[in-house]
Amino acid sequence: MDTNTTSTVTRIILPNFGKLSAIAGTLLIVLGAIGIFLPNLVALETTLLVSGLLLVGGIFWLIHSVKYRSKEWTEWLKPALLLVIGGLMAFYPMTGIATIGLLLATYLLIDAYSSFIMAYALRHNKGWFWMAFNGLTSFVLATLFLIGWPASSLWLVGLFISISLLFDGIALFSIYWVQRKHH
Repeated sequence: MDTNTTSTVTRIILPNFGKLSAIAGTLLIVLGAIGIFLPNLVALETTLLVSGLLLVGGIFWLIHSVKYRSKEWTEWLKPALLLVIGGLMAFYPMTGIATIGLLLATYLLIDAYSSFIMAYALRHNKGWFWMAFNGLTSFVLATLFLIGWPASSLWLVGLFISISLLFDGIALFSIYWVQRKHH
C-alpha cells in the first residue's frame, strides 16, 4: 500500500473508532470471557442457533414455493435442503458442531487476513499493533483447530468463538482508547 492509500484509509477508518467501538469492545470482552469458562455451552448454542436459522429459512422458502405453486423441482430444492440440513444439525448437534468447526476455522483464517490488512493500513498510527495481534491470534486459533478437528470440536468451537470475541473486543477497545488519548 502506498502512502496516499494509507493516509486515506487512516483518515476514513480512525474516526470510526468512537464510543460505539468502546461499548462493542467491552461487550465482546465480556461475552468472550464468559464463553471461555463455558465452551461446550457456547458450541451447542451456536449449533442450535445455526440449525434454527436454517429451519426458519427453509420454512419461509417452503411457504413461498407453496404460495406460488412452484412446479419445477429445482424450486423445491432450496427449502428441502434448508429443512434437512437444519433438522440434521438439530438432531445430531455433534456433527453440526464439527461442521461449524470447519467453517469457523475458515472464518478465523479470513479474519486473520483482514486484521493483517487493517493493521498494515494503520501501521503509522498508534494502536495498529492490536489489530495485528488480533490477526495473529485468529491465525493461531485456526491452525490449532484444524490440527485437532473433528475430535476436539465440542470444546474447541465454543472456546475459539469465545477467544475470538475476546480479542476482537480488546482490539476495538484498545484502538478506541489510544485514539481517544491522542485526539
